[in-house]
Amino acid sequence: MPETESSRISRNNQSPARYVGRFAPSPTGPLHFGSLIAAVASYLAARSQSNNAWLLRMEDLDTGRCKTEYADSILKTLEAFRFQWDGEVLYQSQQGNTYQQALDSIQQYTYPCSCTRKQLQAQAGSHPYSYIYPGYCRESVTNPDAKQTSIRLKTESKTRCFDDQCQGHFCQNIQEEVGDYILKRSDGLFAYQLAVVVDDALQGITHIVRGADLFDNTPRQIYLQQILAYPQPDYLHFPVATTVDGKKLSKQNQAQEIPLFNKRSQLIDALSFLGQQPPSIKEFGNLDDLWRWAVQNWDSAKIPRKRKIHYEPATKR
Repeated sequence: MPETESSRISRNNQSPARYVGRFAPSPTGPLHFGSLIAAVASYLAARSQSNNAWLLRMEDLDTGRCKTEYADSILKTLEAFRFQWDGEVLYQSQQGNTYQQALDSIQQYTYPCSCTRKQLQAQAGSHPYSYIYPGYCRESVTNPDAKQTSIRLKTESKTRCFDDQCQGHFCQNIQEEVGDYILKRSDGLFAYQLAVVVDDALQGITHIVRGADLFDNTPRQIYLQQILAYPQPDYLHFPVATTVDGKKLSKQNQAQEIPLFNKRSQLIDALSFLGQQPPSIKEFGNLDDLWRWAVQNWDSAKIPRKRKIHYEPATKR
């Protein structure tokens, strides 16, 4: 009998004592320093545990922005920095059937929506990029002539809380603060919220270490985990690196690609940003020595909750 997605997820979560982490970049550009911080944090949080796995996932759902050459560049950079991942790389662009099966299994919680982003932004007034979806299509599609519709998840007016290992206790009423959110876009692409939840469960991820820019996404993902009857991972959201003017280091903000020279200096910069207080570069003869120190001395409790100052890597030491 062929294995179903639910049985695969159950099998992957039969060993709760094992620590399974992951790094999940989006190949919309090459890795930058903010990406290196995320890779280092998730990698060391996993490798510092005796029974661990560190998985690599390409979050290439947005086929219009994600490119194969960027994915290849990311792998090349990780290899150059001596990251070692377990198993095959998972590509979200190849997971469409899996996402659709998960979506089909919760049809009683979803509904089609004909509202466009332009319409919602116009109705949001002075806050066009932070609107709360008011449920226009909950009972019936407001525009039955719409050629394409998205699929939204019905939310509840209920406060959902979780404890983050770095940011502490956090609560959110999803319906009042976000509204019913999209699981499948009107162009047919699956939304991040659905894909990340399904993949984390499918891969048996037990601990998620990622940037604090995704912190307030977590209650939405926990809610979806509960609906799909998936296990809930532990979470740690570290502060994100910013530019001089306070913007997050990101591809969208033209963050520079990580150079493949002075790798020890850049790794020390990332460790320092994460509060690990590494010794001087002179103490490490090579990159392997530095990684050994980092694994042996990793302490998640040292990660600062916030970074009030801008931090960049020194690329010419």
